[in-house]
Amino acid sequence: SSKNIVLRASRRASDLVQSKKKGWGVHMKEILDYAGTVMDIRQEKKVLHKMADIILLVFFATLANADDWVEIEMFGKEHEDFLQNYLELPNGIPSHDTLQRVFAMVPTEFLESFQQKWNEMLSSDEGEKVKRLLAIDGKTQRGNGNKNQRPNHIVSAVDERGFCLGQKRVEEKTNEIKAIPELLDHLNIKGTIITTDAMGTQVAIVKKIRQKRADYVLALKANQGSLLEDVREYFADKELREKCAYKNRIEKARGNLEKREYWQTEDISWLSRKKEWAGLKSIIMTRNTIAGTDGSTTVEERYFISSLSTNIEEAERAVRGHWMIESYHWHLDVTFREDGNHTLEKQASYNLNIIRKLALNMLKILEVGSRPLSMKKKRYVIGTNPEKHLEKIMSL
Repeated sequence: SSKNIVLRASRRASDLVQSKKKGWGVHMKEILDYAGTVMDIRQEKKVLHKMADIILLVFFATLANADDWVEIEMFGKEHEDFLQNYLELPNGIPSHDTLQRVFAMVPTEFLESFQQKWNEMLSSDEGEKVKRLLAIDGKTQRGNGNKNQRPNHIVSAVDERGFCLGQKRVEEKTNEIKAIPELLDHLNIKGTIITTDAMGTQVAIVKKIRQKRADYVLALKANQGSLLEDVREYFADKELREKCAYKNRIEKARGNLEKREYWQTEDISWLSRKKEWAGLKSIIMTRNTIAGTDGSTTVEERYFISSLSTNIEEAERAVRGHWMIESYHWHLDVTFREDGNHTLEKQASYNLNIIRKLALNMLKILEVGSRPLSMKKKRYVIGTNPEKHLEKIMSL
């Protein structure tokens, strides 16, 4: 099931995080100092609560299991004495209405650069030989919409460690096509493998990826018309398929037996639209066959274009790795209950999305007990004793 795939992807990410964690340096003092540089456009004489205090209060409360503005206010008031070690709070804890109103004034560009600063703190091993995967996909903030407005749709870039490296807000899913190039412009993607769903399989997006010296594995669906049909017909020919690089893997999932098969070939000179796609070197087909315990069998075939030379191991890793972003979106909904938050002000809602992603990044590298815990349980534990665990975070 899709939930099982998400959970498996999440576990793989957790293992990868644990294996690399020792190589990262996260200096929270720099993060706090940077928050203090936010430009506050409010009239100074009327300001009772500092914008930097509100940003960090929302971040701390989000880590400690608070999901809405009332809960954030309650967290602040319960732990005000402790928070004064890190925040100025000249007039105490703001009300939930003030929190939401001021948070909507925080420049989105600042929080995006705040996130970038955070990502710079996570110093991964740039010398590793395996290309990093970067999955790009969108998620709708359902709680941000009502009968009078469309909800925010946020396109995010998530790497295989499970960290969101950036995002762009759009009004609806169809605008992803414009948002993806803008997002790529703000990221250092050199040497990575970019994956998207079929919405992102666009000539202009492929051109942007190659201009920035990255590779791609992009899904094909009906939106690509003849290209999909041509690739499908090629792999339907058994003789041609037998000449392709091939790999299969058999796994058990909830009692069902799942066989995953992968084919890849550079035999694409016949493709009529080949020259439209910058750097196109190979095409890929996957087939998932699930044998159910009730005797039923389901088969799903998917098709991809890629700038990668034939390397079936790498092709499999890219295709399966794209599920990492599904895992990330799952965490926003399950761990942070994002869709249940009905903040209608669009900038406030988007700013909260960035804070949740910063909190999720922190949860991935933070140990809060003697044994591994899920992200959701880590939040719960932090909420039971914020002073202890936030003090630990501040010492990083």
